[in-house]
Amino acid sequence: MVSISTELQETLDALPNKPGVYIMRDALSKIIYVGKAIILRNRVRSYFQPGARHPHKVARMVANVSKVEWIVTDSELEALILECNYIKQYQPRYNVRLKDDKRYPYIKVTWQDDFPKVLIVRTMDKDGARYFGPFTASWAVHGTLNTLRRIFPYLTCDREITGKDSRACLYYDIGLCLAPCIGAVDREDYRNMVDRMCRFLEGKGDEIVRDLEYQMHQAADDLQFERAARIRDQLRALEKVVEKQRIVGSSFIDQDVIALAREDGQACVQVFLIRQGKLIGREYFLLEGTDPDGENDQEIMASFLKQFYDEASHLPDEILLGEHIEEASIIETWLRNRRGTKVTVRVPRRGKGRQLIEMAAQNASETLAMLRAQWQSDTNKQTTAIAELQEALDLPQPTNRIECYDISNIQGTSSVGAMVVFVQGTPRKSDYRRFKIATVQGPNDFASLQEVLRRRLIRLKEARAQGGTGKPAVSDSRIMPRDLRPGIQDPFTLTPDLMIIDGGKGQLSAVLEVMEELQMLDIPVCGLAKEREEIFLPGRSSPVMLPRTSQGLYLVQRIRDEAHRFGLAHHRSLRQKRTLRSTLEEIPGIGPRRRSALLQKFPNLEAIRAASIEELATVPGMNRAVAQQIKANL
Repeated sequence: MVSISTELQETLDALPNKPGVYIMRDALSKIIYVGKAIILRNRVRSYFQPGARHPHKVARMVANVSKVEWIVTDSELEALILECNYIKQYQPRYNVRLKDDKRYPYIKVTWQDDFPKVLIVRTMDKDGARYFGPFTASWAVHGTLNTLRRIFPYLTCDREITGKDSRACLYYDIGLCLAPCIGAVDREDYRNMVDRMCRFLEGKGDEIVRDLEYQMHQAADDLQFERAARIRDQLRALEKVVEKQRIVGSSFIDQDVIALAREDGQACVQVFLIRQGKLIGREYFLLEGTDPDGENDQEIMASFLKQFYDEASHLPDEILLGEHIEEASIIETWLRNRRGTKVTVRVPRRGKGRQLIEMAAQNASETLAMLRAQWQSDTNKQTTAIAELQEALDLPQPTNRIECYDISNIQGTSSVGAMVVFVQGTPRKSDYRRFKIATVQGPNDFASLQEVLRRRLIRLKEARAQGGTGKPAVSDSRIMPRDLRPGIQDPFTLTPDLMIIDGGKGQLSAVLEVMEELQMLDIPVCGLAKEREEIFLPGRSSPVMLPRTSQGLYLVQRIRDEAHRFGLAHHRSLRQKRTLRSTLEEIPGIGPRRRSALLQKFPNLEAIRAASIEELATVPGMNRAVAQQIKANL
């Protein structure tokens, strides 16, 4: 039986008999579960009934609930929408969640522009553009666009298209751009070409082939033989792509066929994208929070549908599932409101529809088996690497948490310390940190390392004095945090199993001075010299040389390279800002305030060049005259 605090019991007693969303928080006030209910009072109180038999996952969740909040809505549909938003925003631990859902790429066509461009983005905005996706693999998106560009040669440059440029770029010469910049194609023809590409991405390949065939014959009849030949080449390339799209149905409606595979707490959903009776693509999505003793398949599928279609760029006429889900009717209503026309969720029992479900289910099972084999292989490599490092470096315990430190600067200025963290052989990017070097002048890597490690170890020492948990008493504004949301432990309170210092004996000696000063020599530390991949240890005159085929060596190299990348990425950003600032300083009428406003609005110089006068004029402190001055100077 779960013990309930007086405060929680008062909350349960006050629950209304209305639809809405309930939010469960733990003792640290972190959101651990979000749900919706037709009657809040009945649904939430059911978790805390004496003698209730919950699945193990739900029992664990209920035991961690310290506080319950709720939001009343006018209908179950409003509750569904609010639930989707909260799960996406807070990623609660006990909810079924799309794995890395914010990182899925989309193809974006900037249709709001006179001469649209095609981009790969990670989010959809309400900006008038057309979006296609989400896709699960960015490499597949790049491959798709490389193919499409040969058929539909769209713009990729940042030029302002006037049609009056003196010459086109190389892409025009090799047939990968129509060169509207020199007037080789007008706005209407260019947009027609981009529209055909969009229709192709929507699965209307046959329709585009017919249109192009008509245009080719028309051009030939008008004696425009060069244009007819160009369209003929487009047709040949397009037909090769269309031929690969498998005909799987006789109905000419858009369908998504969705199936689920589960094994040992892991779940994979396969989505077949069928457009006008043709299978134009398939994507798989991994889910988190699917414990074997938690939700059943129907509950997991309902959670997936809500999260997937909240982000999907296209809603089909019909969604085919392998099993009925309780929320099917409310999901249909939600999708109909989003699409503007009817969307049907159905479970085919026989015929072609059932065959498609079985094919998707088989693909989901095979995909999950392949991924599990890959994960097992990676886990074995990581376990081997950790064991090899422990043995080679004579460490008292496995190197489950490794921190690596590197100093980088731009020609001796703007020094920054980088700290990257690997846990169980994989990067934990939420624990990465950058340190602004404040006490060292010039390119002095030894002194910079000492400053970084002193600040890091002082924080750890303070945390140890407080019992090893919670944030230290003194904050350090010079440390640039990443992902310190409420409920996430400060990485400076955690003791690493190994600290790797990028460099040889000199860098290691500098760090050891700080560790001795702070009486923290209990933390294992080593220096990694890049030239021969030598590992230097305290008190040893000769370095440790790991075998070239060692998994341990691969791991330390990867950690060191990640520290370089993390530090240099910051410098790249600083360099871009400096270039932008210096360029803006030369433009008449641009003072510090306007320059700062421009830097906040636009990420780089190319973005300012590409912006219209109207967009520039909307920047705080700007006006049309100054915007024209910027365009003239850039």
